[in-house]
Amino acid sequence: MKDLDEVIESKGRKFLFFVEKSNDEEDYIKYEQLRREIWMDPYDSLSCPRNMASENYFNDGSSLFIGVYAGDEKGNIQRDTARFIGFAYGYIGVINKDIAYKKAGNLNFYSQYAAVKKEYRNLKLGLLLKLYQKKAVQALFHIDSITCTFDPLTGVNAYRNIYKLGMEVIDYKISYYRGFSGILNRADIPSDRFLALWRLSGQKEKPDYDLDSLLQTKELVVSSSERRIGGKTGEVMTQVSHEIDCDVLQSLKPYALIEIPYDFYGMLQETDVSDDKVRRIPLDWRIRTRKAFTELFKTGYRIVDFRCKKINSMKRSFYVLSKKA
Repeated sequence: MKDLDEVIESKGRKFLFFVEKSNDEEDYIKYEQLRREIWMDPYDSLSCPRNMASENYFNDGSSLFIGVYAGDEKGNIQRDTARFIGFAYGYIGVINKDIAYKKAGNLNFYSQYAAVKKEYRNLKLGLLLKLYQKKAVQALFHIDSITCTFDPLTGVNAYRNIYKLGMEVIDYKISYYRGFSGILNRADIPSDRFLALWRLSGQKEKPDYDLDSLLQTKELVVSSSERRIGGKTGEVMTQVSHEIDCDVLQSLKPYALIEIPYDFYGMLQETDVSDDKVRRIPLDWRIRTRKAFTELFKTGYRIVDFRCKKINSMKRSFYVLSKKA
């Protein structure tokens, strides 16, 4: 079997990407430790180390564990838990449950986790981790698609998954994870998720449109403005959503835009205060964008792109939807 270990350099740093093949349960402790450090949610855990070892494709199961070690300042890489800074985890499933495992073309890989430590998040490692996962899935399983879920309000995920990787959003799941908390979620904000499909073969064509023109003709179903609030760290500026523009929602034009917060993770933390008006800012975003996405999907619109743009010194993020997709 081909050795998939690969040293990848990003922004002057070296990292070892590898597929976990161990049958020693001790080697799986680091995955749950890192998951807790990143998500800070003790209840959303992976299996125990013994079960993780058993479910690994290289042992008795169908799961794939991918890890990332960071090199030191000199570029030397050691498989030391202290240098373990990223991981991805997923497993084989099926697309059509009526066909189940009868046809190889019905197999799909579901990516459950993919993350890196906070201090390494500006090195494009999230994208590299996804690309390495694609390579491993194709080499080991000969599967042509990966599915995953992500929060529709998280621009960092939308930019990577839609703009860079060309994933297709195939469903909107309301309150998919109930009571989800931790540093990347908040229990009082419904955990809606996109279900996204990544076709591993072929190249997705970029849509032909002009973002500036769409902004000028006001194709925005959901939009925002900045407001100063008393946040968790003091006085800060944050983005607040406006009421849905029903005229745009019902116009059935070729394109529509849905704006989301530029930094939803930061907003969740900053608005986690006792002031009800401040606290509900992310909830308003959730409810308004949920309605916009679900209504547009019903009328045949599909997400074709995701863009970020600085407008009047304000960083803004937009989903681009098209009825022609």
